[in-house]
Amino acid sequence: MATSPRRRRYHASSPFQAGPEVIDEVYEVGARVSHDTYGMGRIISLQGTQSAQVDFGEGAKHIPLPCAKMTAL
Repeated sequence: MATSPRRRRYHASSPFQAGPEVIDEVYEVGARVSHDTYGMGRIISLQGTQSAQVDFGEGAKHIPLPCAKMTAL
């Protein structure tokens, strides 16, 4: 059974540094995006915070969110 990674809690007195803060991207309909596999595209529709339908020119793809391979431009 796979589990999702959890954020670790660090104590102020810990000798180890906390990892960088992960910033969730906010996507809007009509925004341009870049995907590592599919290239440049434009968001056609959003299904809440679960997925986005993106037109990459060759056809539309449903991309589950959050997606580490996709960045907003």
